[in-house]
Amino acid sequence: MDYVIETESLSKIYISGEIEVNALKSVDLKIKKGEFIAIAGPSGSGKTTFLNLISGLDSINSGIARLAGKDISLMTKKELSDFRRDHIGFIFQAYNLIPVLTAAENIEYIMLLQNISPARRRERTLKVLQDVDLSGKENRFPSQLSGGQQQRVAIARAIVSNPDIILADEPTANLDSETGSSLLDLMHTLNRKRGITFVFATHDPKIMDKSDRLIIFKDGKVDSDIIKNDRAQNLKNESN
Repeated sequence: MDYVIETESLSKIYISGEIEVNALKSVDLKIKKGEFIAIAGPSGSGKTTFLNLISGLDSINSGIARLAGKDISLMTKKELSDFRRDHIGFIFQAYNLIPVLTAAENIEYIMLLQNISPARRRERTLKVLQDVDLSGKENRFPSQLSGGQQQRVAIARAIVSNPDIILADEPTANLDSETGSSLLDLMHTLNRKRGITFVFATHDPKIMDKSDRLIIFKDGKVDSDIIKNDRAQNLKNESN
């Protein structure tokens, strides 16, 4: 089985005036298709920086990041933008929905960029709204939806293009406990059903508990990498 994410000596330094911050220090990680992974650690440990580097949202100082077998550091800005569009789904803490678009239009937007036909866009949008239990709310604007419903739209938007990877940065942080648990169960079901790789940066113990594999970052490095269940062990064994 191929790795969908593979990093070698991945590093990032931020410089502000005379201050130099080593946000990520020679991180080596391999993540397989279908894994459900939580990256945890204290604030400033490098979790979000790691997600930003492997998605190309931030530049790499040194090292290699391969996604779906492609070295993203070798891509032009246009190639990287197209790659993100076609291979990566994002779920953010703040939802990042476009307020002037309806739920359906927010979900369809990525497919519009992919030049998918209107009929096919509509079909896939209605199906994914059903998957996230929002059927009948496709014409509501974000302001007409609860926080949990907005995050469901964000999840639908992330999965509708059938990406290889979904990167989720603190996706439950702005939600109450019950809503957060419900959305976590939804993402776990989508992982099992669709085989999409989920990688979370999180402080949420519920996500850590639900994950197949828990990677702890500390001071910009991988402090521990814990295989938590038979499924994760079997995925690991397939690479040996």
